[in-house]
Amino acid sequence: MDPQEAQKLAAELEVEMMADMYNRMTSSCHKKCISTRYDTGDLEKGEAVCIDRCVAKYLDIHEQIGKKLTEMSQTDEEAMSKMSQKPGIPANVLQR
Repeated sequence: MDPQEAQKLAAELEVEMMADMYNRMTSSCHKKCISTRYDTGDLEKGEAVCIDRCVAKYLDIHEQIGKKLTEMSQTDEEAMSKMSQKPGIPANVLQR
């Protein structure tokens, strides 16, 4: 796969993941904040505040998780790099 194809695939995956996150956030915040009785066509003040807070928390947590996963990935890559640079254990040490 050439670099342009890889970049295009990564962009498509990112769009798909963002759409999935948006759908899950919408569903979650709707269930939490919006009454199942639709008395008015507009959001009530309490619902609007709840939605604002829910979305802010959801996005904040999403960002924190992304940072932590990136950090863990980098740590794993560094550990794998160090392991690949270490010479093997001599056979005579294993036989003792």
